[in-house]
Amino acid sequence: MVVQSLEGVGSVQSSIDVAANPHSEDNSSPKKRRVSSRLQVKQKPQKELLVRQRVELLDDNEQGPRKKQANVRGRQTGEVADSEELPKATDSVEKSDRVRVKETLRLFNKHYLYFVQEEEKRAVKAEAQKKASRAAKRGAKKSKKGDLKKADTKVAKRPDLKALTKMNDEKEILFPSKRFGSIPGIDVGHQFYSRAEMVAVGFHSHWLNGIDYMGQSYSKGKYSNYTMPLAVAIVISGMYEDDLDNAEEVVYTGQGGHNLTGDKRQFRDQVLERGNLALKNCVEQDVPVRVVRGHDCKSSYCGKIYTYDGLYKVVKYWAEKGISGFTVFKYRLKRLEGQPLLTTNQVQFINGRVPQSISEIRGLVCEDITGGLEDIAIPATNLVDDPPVAPTGYTYCKSIQVAKNVKLPTDATGCNCKGSCVDSKTCECAKLNGSDFPYVHRDGGRLIEAKDVVFECGPKCGCGPSCVNRTSQRGLKYRFEVFRTPMKGWAVRSWDFIPAGAPVCEYVGILRRTEDVDSASENYYIFDIDCLQTMKGLDGRERRSQAVCIPTVNSLERPDDHRSDNVPEYCIDAGSNGNIARFINHSCEPNLFVQCVLSSHHDIKLARVMLFAADNIPPLQELTYDYGYALDSVLGPDGKVKKMFCHCGAAGCRKRLF
Repeated sequence: MVVQSLEGVGSVQSSIDVAANPHSEDNSSPKKRRVSSRLQVKQKPQKELLVRQRVELLDDNEQGPRKKQANVRGRQTGEVADSEELPKATDSVEKSDRVRVKETLRLFNKHYLYFVQEEEKRAVKAEAQKKASRAAKRGAKKSKKGDLKKADTKVAKRPDLKALTKMNDEKEILFPSKRFGSIPGIDVGHQFYSRAEMVAVGFHSHWLNGIDYMGQSYSKGKYSNYTMPLAVAIVISGMYEDDLDNAEEVVYTGQGGHNLTGDKRQFRDQVLERGNLALKNCVEQDVPVRVVRGHDCKSSYCGKIYTYDGLYKVVKYWAEKGISGFTVFKYRLKRLEGQPLLTTNQVQFINGRVPQSISEIRGLVCEDITGGLEDIAIPATNLVDDPPVAPTGYTYCKSIQVAKNVKLPTDATGCNCKGSCVDSKTCECAKLNGSDFPYVHRDGGRLIEAKDVVFECGPKCGCGPSCVNRTSQRGLKYRFEVFRTPMKGWAVRSWDFIPAGAPVCEYVGILRRTEDVDSASENYYIFDIDCLQTMKGLDGRERRSQAVCIPTVNSLERPDDHRSDNVPEYCIDAGSNGNIARFINHSCEPNLFVQCVLSSHHDIKLARVMLFAADNIPPLQELTYDYGYALDSVLGPDGKVKKMFCHCGAAGCRKRLF
């Protein structure tokens, strides 16, 4: 199965700090307006055709989806003269191991959320059956209805395991065969938000066992010189009373004889077989093992977060009477030298690094950039400039403002659901999404997968604000911080964990006609709403899931509207008025994606632009998304190709933004 790209829809002219003047946003030094590929159609069609052919050639060679898609400003890089030498972009033919790991985890999350949705549907059905059963008990057919209740109300509780089963069946496990040493693309400090995620990428092959090992089936071929079994990975999660963890050195208790009720006590002797024998063989054959530590974490659905802490050598083993009086096997492990520093303590106490009050914030230059407009204050910090400055030059707004010459469509006829939409077969809004809801209730609402467009319930719907199909309309719910960076200007990070599929924020500004901002010379915050062009796959845009039913009254069916076939008619201008989204930067390996949403009306050309989490995002990680420029696709006023460095810092950085 091909993993669907989670890059955005919509093209953008992103805001960029000039490298020689990192304060350009504050000092208002002269800057040339960057011309987006949208304008190439009007200015230089021959060049646009060559660029498009080049992009198509790159895509044919699987060099990564760098098509013109939803993109936004972000003070990313410095402009350079055409004669200056830029580093070559790294559009490699093969995907990096890091990207493959990320895509596999995204695929797992997609399957996981799908099965969460199935579980939620069964829960609704079970509740309805319970009510029917209670009503029936007051009638003459109590026993039959009671049997029905027992038969039909069982609800699955492990969608993560169902997701693994599906990935196994579809051969989507990244590294299905076990191996010694590190796993490509997974560095020391990598965090897993469940044991199932480890299984999905082939890091640890079992969701429950603490010791992962190679069995006798590996005794042939490249491992024929080894005596099996041999351990490849262990999980330290505090489940055994005899464990001793001193970070660089560990005394690990073998498997078996453990009371699984949670009191950590042994109830019988351990036996030198399976994983225990595998660790013993590691001592004798000098084979290191991967060590993962688990810590309590409220953000993870399994209650723990797991951190890869590197390779450890098993230096000794012995048997002894444990605390409970039963024989246990002990293994002393020492961390191999030359690896990155341990991050477990930082992960374990990650929330302790997040300021708990205004007085604890280092480099604070503004207590709340929203001026009280948002329910949660957004501070700004600056540890880069001397003297430190706050973000200026704009007015914060939390909702879209509409230009005088733009007329919004009338509110669409909504669904007749009451309270909350629950039946996707009868809800009119769900029918527009392929007769299903795009979100699950878990974690306050999460989008199962990226779509061309998501139809949400609107002002004329019968449901209330708690309806799952209004997930993106609830405003900001995470604690954000705007902070200054040395190379990219202002940036955004969250103080809270953000689960994959969760809405982060809307791109807010002034809704304008695109033709009205074409002449602007210093506005780098224009976000073209090209949902319609993306749905049609025009100009190399990457199409998404087509499981939607587009109403015939919108722009797709307007035969007289020829301009919209190639050029977005509307855009969002966050230059003078905007929200936190205007500060989110580009990355070649982003953790957010752009999703177009329709709620109050159904005009594709005027869709809302939302940013969603593409991955499970830990606290204090910068929030980014891919602006999606094709290389050599941006022309200056003189018609020459403009080039910009990319300073996103990703391992797979293309070196150039465009």
